Amino acid sequence: MVLVLVLVALIVLAVLALGHWYVWRRLVRDTTSGPGLARRAGTAVFVAGPLLMIAALVAERSGAPFWLQRTLAWPGFLWMALALYLLLAVAAGEVVRPLLNRLSRNPVRQPLDLPSRVAGGRRPGVQGAEPPGTPTEAPGTQEPTRRLFVSRVVAGAAATAAVGTVGTGTYGVLRGPQVKRITVPLAKLPRAAHGFRIAVVSDIHLGPVLGRSFAQRVVDTVNATQPDLIAVVGDLVDGSVKDLGPAAAPLAQLSARHGAYFVTGNHEYFSGAEQWVAEVRTLGLHPLENARTELPYFDLAGVNDLQGESEGQGPDFRKALGDRDPARACVLLAHQPAQIHEAVRHGVDLQLSGHTHGGQLWPGNLIAAAANPTVAGLDRYGDTQLYVSRGAGAWGPPTRVGAPSDVTVIELAAKRA
Repeated sequence: MVLVLVLVALIVLAVLALGHWYVWRRLVRDTTSGPGLARRAGTAVFVAGPLLMIAALVAERSGAPFWLQRTLAWPGFLWMALALYLLLAVAAGEVVRPLLNRLSRNPVRQPLDLPSRVAGGRRPGVQGAEPPGTPTEAPGTQEPTRRLFVSRVVAGAAATAAVGTVGTGTYGVLRGPQVKRITVPLAKLPRAAHGFRIAVVSDIHLGPVLGRSFAQRVVDTVNATQPDLIAVVGDLVDGSVKDLGPAAAPLAQLSARHGAYFVTGNHEYFSGAEQWVAEVRTLGLHPLENARTELPYFDLAGVNDLQGESEGQGPDFRKALGDRDPARACVLLAHQPAQIHEAVRHGVDLQLSGHTHGGQLWPGNLIAAAANPTVAGLDRYGDTQLYVSRGAGAWGPPTRVGAPSDVTVIELAAKRA
C-alpha cells in the first residue's frame, strides 16, 4: 500500500513538473532572445510558484503553525489556479500559432531581371542599386525575429486570459455567495407547510484564506433570506478549533424560526470532527450526528460524512431513519451526493448535499461528474429528490470558474396545496 502511494505521488509530481516545464518553455524561453534578466526572472517565478503551492498544501494537511499556513496559502493556492489556466491558455494558443506564423511571413522582393546595366554594375535609371554579386540579406534571417514576435503575441494573450480568469473567479468568491432559489414539491408535505423555506449552505471552508470576515458575509447573506430553517451541510472548516474558532464565531448570529442544523463533511474529519461538533453546538447550531428531529411538518434527519468511517463515526442511516413514521415527509442532510442511494433505500423524500463545489474550477466539473451522481442542482432518484449546492466558499484556491458560489433557499411545496 505504501509503495502504491509513493508511485502515485511520483506520477503526480512528474505530471506537475512536465506541465510547468511546458508552460515555462512557451511563456519564458520562447519569448526571450537569450539568457538575460527577463528569462532569469521568469524562470524564478516558475520555480517558486509550484514550490509555494506544494508547501501550502503540506502546511495545511500537516497542521503547521497557523501563521505559516496563512503566509503560504495566498501565493501557493492562487498559483494552483493560475498554473491551471496558464496551461489551458497556452495549449489553446497552439491552435492559432501556425496561423499567426503564416500571416506574419512577408514575401521577399525579387530583383528585376533587366537586360542592360551601366558601367559600375548599376541598373539604368535606378539610384543606389547594388552591383552584381553584392550580398543581400537571406530570406531565412527574418525567421528568428518572426518566431519571437509570434511567441510573444501568443504568450501575452495566454497570460492575459489566465490572469483575467483567475482574477475574476477570485473576486467572485471573496464578494460572497449569491442567493439561489428553487421550489421543491414533496408529496407527503402537509398543506400547512407549503412555502416552508430552508436555507442550504455548504462548503464554507473557513481556513488560512477565508476567515472571519468571509464567515460574516455568509451569515449576513443567509439571514437576509429570512428562512424558516438553516441547514449547514458540511465542510465548514479547514483547520482546528484552536486556529479557526474565532473565524467561525459569526455563525452564532444565524437566525431562523426553526433553528440552524449541522452535519459533518469530509473536511471536518481532517480538522478534528468531535471538537468542531462541540464548537458549533456552543454557537447555537444543532448537530445531527446520525440523528433525527421531528419538526411540526416533516422529519429532519442528518448523517455523518463517509470520511467518518476512518474514525468509526461513519454514516448510520438505520440509526437516523430506522424507526420514523413513513407517512411523514423526510428531509435528510448528508454532505456527499453519493449518499443518495442509502437515502432512497430508507424512503427519504429530499436529500440536501454539497461537497462537489460544482467542480469549482472548470473543467473540474468533468472530474466531479465522474465521482458524484449529481454535481449541482436538483435531481430525482426513484421517489427521492437530491439537491446539491455548489457551496458558499472554496477549497484551495479562493477561486471559482464556471461554478459560482451560492446559498440556496429551497421552498418546499405541498402537492395538495
